[in-house]
Amino acid sequence: MKSVLLGLLVCAVVTIPVLAALKPGDKAPDFSARASLAGKEFTFSLADALKKGPVVVYFYPSAFTGGCNIEAHTFAENKEKFDAAGASIIGVSQDSIDRLNAFSADPQYCGGKIAVASDANGAIAVAYNLTKTAARAGMTDTRGAAINHDFTERTTFIVTPDGKIADTIGGMAPDKNVDMALQAVQRLSGATKKAGG
Repeated sequence: MKSVLLGLLVCAVVTIPVLAALKPGDKAPDFSARASLAGKEFTFSLADALKKGPVVVYFYPSAFTGGCNIEAHTFAENKEKFDAAGASIIGVSQDSIDRLNAFSADPQYCGGKIAVASDANGAIAVAYNLTKTAARAGMTDTRGAAINHDFTERTTFIVTPDGKIADTIGGMAPDKNVDMALQAVQRLSGATKKAGG
């Protein structure tokens, strides 16, 4: 029980905003990573995703932990709204691809609707100037499985098709983080429609 509570505490603490994260106007570092959608592994490429429109790149501490479960589920529930704004979503954590295959397929979390990428060595998080926190020995997730990877702070970047960061969102509750990301892509969608019309 203490391990589960510690895991929830880490998820909460990692939501504190860090001033070093990349800011709006910065160039978003390109990356490719092993990812999973509906339990099926594929290679995610930010450059390829940006060819279709803006991308919500959301970093989270760990699959199968309290706040991260809520965030993934909230993104999945709102997937059609992100689609309507022309945006795609990719979650990024230091989880292994095996953990992410289970997380992405589970109807309680990603529900087969949103993709999640493995940043096992934390290199993507470092490129985005995010803080990593070491997991403590004996930590377990909400399923009781051991967590044996570091955590990345919960921060979301809205990346425009030209590769620039339009918004950086952090320091708030997981479901509020999703709401702010949706508002950001809807603003981008509205600006694009005005420019085109």
